[in-house]
Amino acid sequence: MDMSIAAMSVDMHLARTQQDFGVAVLKMAMETDTSMLEETLEAVESLDPALGNNIDISV
Repeated sequence: MDMSIAAMSVDMHLARTQQDFGVAVLKMAMETDTSMLEETLEAVESLDPALGNNIDISV
């Protein structure tokens, strides 16, 4: 396996670029999950707290 320094440098740069891309995609996914969770919590908090406390059972 005779690899030149230039070829090793290119391979290392490519690996680093792929790793950076993977981290960026993961960050985007985490931010999306966090924002969806915040929106869901806001929707739940806006509900009437008395909702579901009474049941009307008439026959």
